[in-house]
Amino acid sequence: MIKIIRTNSENSAFKKLVLLLNSDLSKRDGTAHALSHFNAITDLKYVVLALKEGKPVGCGAISIYDSTSTEIKRMYVSPEVRGQRIAEKILTELEDWSRELERTKCILFTGSKQPEASRLYQRNGYSPIEKYGQLKDIVDCLCFANYLNPKK
Repeated sequence: MIKIIRTNSENSAFKKLVLLLNSDLSKRDGTAHALSHFNAITDLKYVVLALKEGKPVGCGAISIYDSTSTEIKRMYVSPEVRGQRIAEKILTELEDWSRELERTKCILFTGSKQPEASRLYQRNGYSPIEKYGQLKDIVDCLCFANYLNPKK
């Protein structure tokens, strides 16, 4: 069974998972990829961990982007448990938290070399959008958004 907990970027399990994420991204994109400087986790107040049998196996976070949106960051699931819909559980929790923060939209970016991430987001209602902010000039950056329906 998967348990989802809320925490922040000071959590040591989150920090360890982000190191694994960064290692994976470095293998796919190279260590000097233009997206790599967006990987900081300092002062993230809204972090989610997925635990399987008490072991941290996945994470994600949101930050406030503007008055209507949060930005989803640092999504990762350990390779040994992929395919079990854990990322969807993390994503759902981040969207619920965004609603609680009175935001109506989640935005995010990923790289073109993470096709499984793009499929996850599109399968869960995210649509491609124009590149935003500092991402505009990064060639293989893909941006997505999802408008959040009120929780019933």
